[in-house]
Amino acid sequence: MNPGAPHSSALNTPADCSVYIHIPFCTRKCRYCAFYSITADASQQQDYLNAVRRELEMYAPCPSFSTVFLGGGSPSAMQRDLLYALLDWITPQAQPDAERTIEVNPRQTDAEFFDQIRRRGINRISIGAQSFNPKELTFLGRIHDVQDILQCVHDARTAGFDNIGLDLIFAIPGSTLSDWKDSLDKAIALQPRHISAYSLTYEGDTPLVRDTAAGQITPVSDELDRRMYEFTIDTLAAAGFQQYEISNFARPGFECRHNLRYWKNRPYIGLGPAAAGWFRDKRTENIPDLQSYIAAIEHRQFAYESEHSPSPEEFACETAVLNLRTRTGIEPVEFQRQTGYDIAALFAAPIAEHLHQAHLEWHKGCLRLTRSALGIADTVLCDFAAV
Repeated sequence: MNPGAPHSSALNTPADCSVYIHIPFCTRKCRYCAFYSITADASQQQDYLNAVRRELEMYAPCPSFSTVFLGGGSPSAMQRDLLYALLDWITPQAQPDAERTIEVNPRQTDAEFFDQIRRRGINRISIGAQSFNPKELTFLGRIHDVQDILQCVHDARTAGFDNIGLDLIFAIPGSTLSDWKDSLDKAIALQPRHISAYSLTYEGDTPLVRDTAAGQITPVSDELDRRMYEFTIDTLAAAGFQQYEISNFARPGFECRHNLRYWKNRPYIGLGPAAAGWFRDKRTENIPDLQSYIAAIEHRQFAYESEHSPSPEEFACETAVLNLRTRTGIEPVEFQRQTGYDIAALFAAPIAEHLHQAHLEWHKGCLRLTRSALGIADTVLCDFAAV
């Protein structure tokens, strides 16, 4: 393709911004988790907190944040006084109407915890439920049980939280469609505002990958995985949840604004070890090691393991791939305003091919995946990853 030069040179003008803070602490590593996380004592956690503060200072000046997201690891595994100090520091730097999310493990919370974080500006809770099946929770290596999930939701709601989300995993080895239906039904019964439903992934140097390679685990079939996913879409739609991204469903008005910024390819700063960022035309990823991260920041150096400034074409491809994950898809006018490219010219061949195969459709003026293509999204998206 030769679509010509973009009409605009602005890739990543930070008129507004988001911040993601990676809190790499866990009580115990889950069997499937490929994210960077460790156990750490109070001294290490204090050093981490000091480093995160200094790291953000190195990005100054930056706009106030429209969304704040604390993920991990497990932020709720952090020593509470230090977590509260982190919130006291970061939430005042957000816009008054900002979405401020924290991920929690159900075993690590109680009524006082939710009361304290709400007082400190958190207004959205993402609960790592993963399953309502005791055997599946044990298989995954989760430290909580089903009762912990129920208590967690109750405590959060009692503290005044309305915007509560549940994360769930399907296609767990040994599980059936009936098992998944039971988990999904129990999740819906708790009346969350948001549900994320992910197929179990086999990635990184995890016990799950090693045990599978050793023949100790047999993944569910592709057919069952697909049936579970299709069942998820239909069941959540019937319960009033709108699918707004491949794996994410929300009550109207409760879509995760922070994650939508990722899929719209908007600027965000990543703080903490292993945190990724996209700010001032540069994609970065921090060192996935706490001590190395702290050492770099103490020397007033960014702790990047990698950094890359995408070309205009690369930025356009990234934007297309991310946009196509959403159920809105690519809005041609907004795409051209953001990237400088005409979507129909830049991706003429893959658009024509996937329209012909009924993997893509034009819907309300936007180019999006068809319902039948959601389960094979990666196959379609890879054709938009380069030009």
